[in-house]
This record gives sequence, structure tokens and C-alpha cells, in this order.
Amino acid sequence: MAEDRIIVALDAVDPGGVDNLCRQLAGRVRTLKVGLQLFLSQGPGVVSFLREAGFDVFLDLKLHDIPHQVALACAEIVAMGASMLTVHASGGTAMLSAALDASRAAARQRGVECPKVLGVTVLTSLEEKDLRRAGVERPVIDQVGVLAGLALDAGLDGVVASPQEVATLRRRLGGDFIAVTPGIRPGTGGVDDQRRTATPAQAIAAGASYLVVGRPITQAADPVAALASIEKELPKSQSC
Repeated sequence: MAEDRIIVALDAVDPGGVDNLCRQLAGRVRTLKVGLQLFLSQGPGVVSFLREAGFDVFLDLKLHDIPHQVALACAEIVAMGASMLTVHASGGTAMLSAALDASRAAARQRGVECPKVLGVTVLTSLEEKDLRRAGVERPVIDQVGVLAGLALDAGLDGVVASPQEVATLRRRLGGDFIAVTPGIRPGTGGVDDQRRTATPAQAIAAGASYLVVGRPITQAADPVAALASIEKELPKSQSC
């Protein structure tokens, strides 16, 4: 179902607009993404608010710290009730394992389902020249593959990668992991600060599990119409 595959990102939404979007999107999408800006402006209560409004919450804070700190943060995220969370795969195997172990332990203690723990590979705003400036000489696709491999070796549920890398990841790493793809731009789409983008149909064809769409929906004059237009771009088997 399309409402299960599209995650609407609330990152560029002012606090007053969140409630309005919830009313418009209720029953049309299952999951809303809370990023750093909204989390800092609204606090942890925004997760409870969205859950009470009937949505699953993808809490995308991209945790990256020493293993102990990340483990503590993941336990807090479980307590909030998020259904998905992110950690930077570049934090290394020990940090990734600590994130997963802490999430599972906190979920067992509370008797709740463990959120999906996803490893962020290379941000969609980065290109190869940006990696080189940071001392990474690999092409983007190879760096994404290395980081995705670390995440999956650590037992994480999946990765966050641009739609341009998903097909290659599936070939290299198999087809069972979750692939969440930001940088989705409908139609001919603009790219704004995103660099490695694709249309919804291209991302699904490449093997994406979930499509993260923010500004094309949240900043549209009619968010419901914008969502419906994106759904029409999906293959029939995904949009029924």
C-alpha cells in the first residue's frame, strides 16, 4: 500500500503547521518523520503527539557519539515510542552494536516492539568532491556500500541511502534489509540541497523499501493533492 511506503518528513514544518498536517494526512500515510529541527523545537513530546494522532514515528536524529552515549539515547527513544530510529554507520561497529543492543533491551524491559534501527550511510546532500574534502577517496557508491555493510554486519534492520545506490546495495548485500530512501523528488523535481535524488518510481524500481518525502508535500499549497500525485507515480502494485 502506498500509505505504508511513503514516509512524510516534517523537517521543514513550523510548529503551528504540524497539527494541520496531521489532520490532512490522517489515514493517508502511516509514518511521519521527525528530524533534528522539529525535535529541538518541540521536544520529545512531539513523538507522543504524533503517536496519539494515529501515526508511527520515524525519529531521524542520526545519532553519532561514543557507544555508551548512543546506547543511552536509543533507550530513551524506545521509551518515547518511535517505530524507527537512525544512527550514523560511520560511528563504527561498536557504536552500531551498542545502539541495537540498547534498543532491544529497552524494548524487552517495557514489553514493546523494538524500533527498527537504521544505519545512515552517506547523506544525500554530499557528492564525491565533498567526500574527498573529508579525506574519503572512495566513490560515493563504494563508501555507501562499506557503511551499509558495517550496519548490516552489526545486525541493524537496514540503512538510509539515496535512491541512486539502492539497486547496487541490493545486489551486493542481498534483498532482506530495509532501505529507506530520502531525496525523493516527484516528476522532473527540483533538488534544492539534495544532490543524489530520484523520482518515486525510480526509487521503488531500484528496490527502496520506504520513500521519505518532505518539502514536495509539506510545502505544497495542497499537501493531500501533492501526496496523491506522488502515489500516482508509483507502480500499480505499490499504489493500490
